[in-house]
Amino acid sequence: MIHIAVIGCGYWGPNLIRNFSALPDCTVTHVCDLDAARLARAKALYPHLRTTSRASEILDNPRIDAVAIATPVATHFELGARSLTAGKHTLIEKPLATSVEHCQQLIRLAEQQQRVLMVGHTFLYSTAVEKIKQLVDAGDLGEILYISSQRLNLGLFQTDINVTWDLAPHDLSILLHLLGCKPVSVNCQGKAHVHPQIEDVTNMSLSFPRGTFAMIQSSWLDPSKVRRMTVVGSRKMVLYDDTEPLEKVKIYDKRVEVPPHYDSYAEFHYSYHYGDMYVPHLKQVEPLKAECQDFLKAIRTGEPPRVTGQQGLAVVAILQAADHSLRHGGIPVELTDPLVVNSYGGACLAAATGSTGQSVTSAPPLSPTA
Repeated sequence: MIHIAVIGCGYWGPNLIRNFSALPDCTVTHVCDLDAARLARAKALYPHLRTTSRASEILDNPRIDAVAIATPVATHFELGARSLTAGKHTLIEKPLATSVEHCQQLIRLAEQQQRVLMVGHTFLYSTAVEKIKQLVDAGDLGEILYISSQRLNLGLFQTDINVTWDLAPHDLSILLHLLGCKPVSVNCQGKAHVHPQIEDVTNMSLSFPRGTFAMIQSSWLDPSKVRRMTVVGSRKMVLYDDTEPLEKVKIYDKRVEVPPHYDSYAEFHYSYHYGDMYVPHLKQVEPLKAECQDFLKAIRTGEPPRVTGQQGLAVVAILQAADHSLRHGGIPVELTDPLVVNSYGGACLAAATGSTGQSVTSAPPLSPTA
């Protein structure tokens, strides 16, 4: 029996408690939060839980095997480091930390302690994302031309991180998973409307090897909740709408065909292909449940989880570069960290050494603006 504790019982912590409590061969024994009312609600739902406002009561308890951390981002590194040092398998919600340096330290600690370090990139456990990944890998979409993603809603406003650090990790983890490689460069622009110096609307652009392009729009200041990603290939296109209850993925047999050659302007005609749209069947599985199962499996078997610390590092490196771009008028920032390059395999990494054709700068170590 694996004994698990959850630190943080605000927005996401209760979901972790619910999912771990429903799984066999594990039990949630402790929950920690600074808010007494939150602890009281957790205790009312799960009377067996031991509640505390001091993380040390969990980290110093030798009977606790694993810790799930769902606290503000600024606390992820300290709590994660203390958990790993105490010999606990550790699941940290996204993003892994506020800097590449802190991510690297957590990864080293996990290796030294021989403990599982996992990052809560929950959407990588979505059957919808996995279906799109299958289509990309099988070549059904053709060459991926560009990916556009929107993650918009009204709130929840944060006071310690901007909207990019709050919402974009989901989109970035999906992009890296689908394409199997890191971007060559990133640029980001945004605006703070509610809290000074904390952007609530941002637009991020990423250039990937072989010409693939991606755009991520994030907002806490939109009247509608939007969770939409469009993957445009040379053969087919996919619309992924996570707000749809059933038809989350729609595949469009549409494309533009360009003649291989022409002799005059009059002979140059685009050919537009309009085929069918179909909706693949997707198994209804809660992604967080699958994530929790993967964490437990990694603890039991010693095999790496689907989302490792290295993948968490790759996302934080992009966020850090985007933050640098944001602070310098949206300039393109080149991603050259070899640790990030090695975080994702794939043939396209070989093409990542080429120039983007733009004036770029390398990003220094930066933390998100608080």
